Amino acid sequence: MPYHELTISEEGRLDKLLAVQLGQSRNQIEKLIREGLVAVENTIVTKPSLKLTEGSRVRYRFRQASTKEPVAVDFDIEILYEDDDLLVVNKPSGLVVHPAPSVKEATLVDWLIQKGISLSTISGEERHGIVHRIDKETTGALVIAKNNAAHQALSNQLQDKSMGRYYLALIDLPLKENKRVNAPISRNPHNRLKMAVVEGGREAKTDFVRIAEGSNQVALIAAKLYTGRTHQIRVHLESLGRHILGDVLYGFKSKKGKIPRVYLHAYMLYLTHPSTHKKLEIVAPIFEDMQRYITQHFDKGEIDEKIQPIQFKHCFTPLDGTA
Repeated sequence: MPYHELTISEEGRLDKLLAVQLGQSRNQIEKLIREGLVAVENTIVTKPSLKLTEGSRVRYRFRQASTKEPVAVDFDIEILYEDDDLLVVNKPSGLVVHPAPSVKEATLVDWLIQKGISLSTISGEERHGIVHRIDKETTGALVIAKNNAAHQALSNQLQDKSMGRYYLALIDLPLKENKRVNAPISRNPHNRLKMAVVEGGREAKTDFVRIAEGSNQVALIAAKLYTGRTHQIRVHLESLGRHILGDVLYGFKSKKGKIPRVYLHAYMLYLTHPSTHKKLEIVAPIFEDMQRYITQHFDKGEIDEKIQPIQFKHCFTPLDGTA
């Protein structure tokens, strides 16, 4: 792709000035710079915070988006909400969000491609509007942005915590009390497939609330994330000596095949609409297999009452003052 050139009209940081000049987000411009696609006075720079003076000449180019062989998509996904700016889906278990060399089957991104929903960045990377992720086995609400402005606005909400999700999980032993876990998470030094509570890791905070206790000591709990670390709910539960049903990676013990997947569900998504600025709360229905387990082992009437959206979100109120 050819280089484009512009002259800077004021002093300031490279990323900030270029974002204003090109009408793009700072995040996108930072990626462009770090990939070596920006030059100042004919010298490639990779430092977004580089200070420029008035009259500096900046050259930049966009990377050509790579083409991807189409993957056959033989499934559909429930759409919970859709308008011109965003799409909210109820992700099923077993579906990977992003393609990767090790992933042979169709992903959520492949489904988006088939539906014609795509978000392209100025660096040429096909992001397909994915604002946040869910693990392969986890189910529930996932938001997809349909345009760059919506994507940036929702990403900002993730950063300032005005967008988030409440989760439901079935665990192997009841919690003694509602609990806030504030413990850093990093890669498990003894098992690269796992994360762990590690001193010096990235800050991670999770609230856990008791919902109901069922037969065989299983319990239904709710969780609220304040940070978005990999496997955060699973790691913080392990630190409490609890495990999600089906989560053999983090220590759940069960006869093989008895519980086929991790019973963790992103139940309620809350956000501010990027265009209308209205508050949205979207509930993702629990999938049939998890619902069936709840019906078999709990008082379903009690559960249905306690997870009504208005009542459900307020069950975290007593923890709000916890450090």
